[in-house]
Order: sequence, then C-alpha cells, then structure tokens
Amino acid sequence: MSTQFNIAKGRSAELVRKIMANDPANSGLIIVLLKTTETDAVLADYDNLQLVIDAAGNVEADFTNYTRKVLGDADLALPVVDDGANTQSIAIPAVQYVSAGGTLDNTLVKGIVAYCPDITAVVLANCIPITAHDVAETTNGNNLNLNAGIILTSS
Repeated sequence: MSTQFNIAKGRSAELVRKIMANDPANSGLIIVLLKTTETDAVLADYDNLQLVIDAAGNVEADFTNYTRKVLGDADLALPVVDDGANTQSIAIPAVQYVSAGGTLDNTLVKGIVAYCPDITAVVLANCIPITAHDVAETTNGNNLNLNAGIILTSS
C-alpha cells in the first residue's frame, strides 16, 4: 500500500519532470526507510522530509550499511502519460542495500520517496515527501532489494 503526501498532490509528476530537465541541476529523489512509523493519515500531513524524520512516531532505519538512497536524472524516466486511461504514472528503479544488517538489524515498515532540490548536499527541510510505501522486510546481513516500479498513478 502507498500513501501520497498532501504537499505533493498535483505536483509529483512535475517534480520528476524538473529532475529530468536538471532544474535545478542537482535535483533528485531520496529514499528513506523507517523502522517505526505513524499512521498513513498522519504521515500524509507532513510538508517536508525533516518533519517526517523528526516526528516522535517515526524512526529512521539504522541497520548495518544503511544509507539513504538518492536517484538523479540518469536513474529516472519521465512520467508516462496514458491518454487512453487518462492517467499519468511515475516509476523508480529497484534499489539495493548491500549486506543490509547482520551486526545491527531492523524490521522495516515504510519507505519514503521525496523530491530534493540538491541531492549532493541534502537539506531534509527542503525535500518534499511524495509517497510512503509499506515495506515488510527484516535485515539479516544479506542484500536487501526493493523493487519499486510504479510509485504513483494520477488521474
């Protein structure tokens, strides 16, 4: 199940188009994993990624070898417009966390995809959360593969 953040409604496809046009040059998406989270209804109200991370009910992953994943224009594709279905879809590639956990493991519950105007010097307060996705994985030292595919379809 996925949830769209209210701040991104009506803007998500345009934010991805900005990344693809290098507007600004270092813009991209960031993926943050959470090991505890608030309800989807509460999450949807946050207007920036810093607020999501700082909320008492949300705890970011900290398993061995965890890093926030960033996706730039070379990693993404333009949103797909389907005139027959009157929809527009945004997809992201699969991401891999090599040797995830082992020493320190987490049970993951949510993945957040956010637009950041500068993925080379991320300021979480400037990142706009787009979607939150249920994740049901526990790290154990093996590679963790998340196959995102289509993250949002608008109509």
